[in-house]
Amino acid sequence: MIEKIIIYMQYPFVRYAVIVGVLIALCSSLLGVTLVLKRFSFIGDGLSHVAFGAISIAAVLDVSNDMMIVLPITVLSAVLLLRTGQNAKIKGDAAIAMISVGALAFGYLIMNVFSTSSNLTGDVCSTLFGSTSILTLTQKEVNLCMVLSIAVVIIFILFYNKIFAVTFDENFAKATGTKADAYNLIIAIIIAVIIVLAMNLVGSLLISALVIFPALSSMRIFRSFKMVTIFSAVLSVVCSFLGIIISILAGTPVGSTIVTTDVAAFAICCLVGAVVGGVRE
Repeated sequence: MIEKIIIYMQYPFVRYAVIVGVLIALCSSLLGVTLVLKRFSFIGDGLSHVAFGAISIAAVLDVSNDMMIVLPITVLSAVLLLRTGQNAKIKGDAAIAMISVGALAFGYLIMNVFSTSSNLTGDVCSTLFGSTSILTLTQKEVNLCMVLSIAVVIIFILFYNKIFAVTFDENFAKATGTKADAYNLIIAIIIAVIIVLAMNLVGSLLISALVIFPALSSMRIFRSFKMVTIFSAVLSVVCSFLGIIISILAGTPVGSTIVTTDVAAFAICCLVGAVVGGVRE
């Protein structure tokens, strides 16, 4: 098996897939802890459906680089979702459900009415659950992913203390002069960028797993925000790498394999947490 992995890694498309997969997993896990603690985990699910609608528009318009349409629409929706979620009449979970279902229905309607493909079902399934496009990445796409991922990591590190404050006690952060709304906006925009990057990896319906599972897994073992974030990042990267390698060797869908690996890691962390918790008690 090790020999097979070495042979496969000699191919550029495999290296590209591993690089992109690891970077996306790293970025997703960094903000996953914040979203879980803020009870806003499903923002990734809502924005992924918005991205699906944007991809449908790009497909109908026959735009060669759909990132030019998908990224701005998803970021705008993240900002709108944040503002709507703060409205007393429309709570955060209701806003996510409203935008999520609306965008998903609109995207599927557009793809049906203005279908440009003879295999509509296959296109929809590939977009929702991921496809082999992760194995056909170009150097340009990999470079774009690297630039955006590095930007996400740098922003997270620079504003770590502010994100920490906004995550645990937003009202106190506002009272001490922290511009909580601005940092919430930064978090929403970063999540939108991550969602767009992850579309080719796991599909729009499975993106939330990259955000939620590593964070929940690390919370089973560690208690401090810093350690939870670090372990979440490491675990997410390892699961993504293993998922891609397993999918290539076994011929299974990339996205589903990565998510299954995350689920298995969560189960292991639950067992470890139970043992460690018992020892502590």
